[in-house]
Amino acid sequence: MAERKVVLVRIRPPLYDALRRWAADEFRSVNGQVEYLLHQALQKAGRLPPREDPKPPRE
Repeated sequence: MAERKVVLVRIRPPLYDALRRWAADEFRSVNGQVEYLLHQALQKAGRLPPREDPKPPRE
């Protein structure tokens, strides 16, 4: 498995709270939810690079 990158993101508290609740509803961590949403946005935009691992993130 490829090494994961660490990214610092500053998010306003109301946005973080909404993201935290959404992640909890889908049994994900906030980090997992952010990664899932980024994956979906990249896929929709046709900008997702080819994956070495054919499994998509947990939905």
